[in-house]
Amino acid sequence: MSDFMQKMKERAKADKKKIVLAEGTDIRTVKAAAMVLEEEIADIVLLGDENEIKRIAGDMDISKAEIINPETSDKYEEFVNSFYEMRKSKGVTLEQAKELMKNPLYFGVMMVKKDYADGMVAGAVNSTSNVLRPSLQILKTAPGTKLVSAFFVMVVPNCEYGENGVFIYADSGLNENPDAEAVAEIAISSAETFKTLIQAEPRVALLSYSSYGSAKSELVEKMQLATKLAKEKRPDLILDGELQVDAAIVPEVAKSKAPGSIVAGRANVLIFPDLNAGNIAYKLTQRLAKAEAYGPITQGIAKPVNDLSRGCSAEDIVGVVAITCVQAQNK
Repeated sequence: MSDFMQKMKERAKADKKKIVLAEGTDIRTVKAAAMVLEEEIADIVLLGDENEIKRIAGDMDISKAEIINPETSDKYEEFVNSFYEMRKSKGVTLEQAKELMKNPLYFGVMMVKKDYADGMVAGAVNSTSNVLRPSLQILKTAPGTKLVSAFFVMVVPNCEYGENGVFIYADSGLNENPDAEAVAEIAISSAETFKTLIQAEPRVALLSYSSYGSAKSELVEKMQLATKLAKEKRPDLILDGELQVDAAIVPEVAKSKAPGSIVAGRANVLIFPDLNAGNIAYKLTQRLAKAEAYGPITQGIAKPVNDLSRGCSAEDIVGVVAITCVQAQNK
């Protein structure tokens, strides 16, 4: 286990939160719940049929988990009425609200909304869009935030770059082709996330195949404009662009490609021009550098709801639960 994850778990334990695991009938989720409870990282709510969850658990100890079947819960009617009032102006009928609130993803997010829980983790069997849709409908974006985005915490072993090998990559999981304004918002949110999770000064690089105008195209201009907008909105941040990735993280390259940059050669937050670049980069780093990749973690939602990769392991879920707890502590 990396120092980063060890610290996440220690911080989670110091101020224990209640996390909903909406996919309570998934074996990896049940195993992760048992691990989280054994390590006392968080209090756990598992959603689904109690008999089915206990059958899946077998000899695993989930006795300390709260198990809730949305359809038979005493909170069901309250949640239905709240969701209906919240969404009737969008055309949602009472019957639709009743049906949606049987869905563990909607029920779990409503638990977070109503402060019956501090955060939710799902995505082991559901798509990102299915996980985030109820979050955006019920929780909406955080104050002062225009955009929900996704990032990975990358922990690269034996690496002198970044923050002792720790980086945030964004957006690597959600926004497919953000415009310049959206990239600026992602950069600002990622800087705040880095402060929260890593507890170090973020140094943000907006990446391109060009450094300081070494190439000219619409792709380059987007990142130049994004840098300008981010600096105007948050002049207090250590942020620069557009930078090639070697100029962003390697001091020797930075001297020749971006002399005088406040970020070049020491960036620890990498902002990608689109989802293609961000997703490819995180997977390459994970596989070729044998890095730990935690995510996709969402930022910009009013309360923490986090998505999982459908290829995740139980250990991955435990890590995301710990990160979700730390996010909840900072809300």
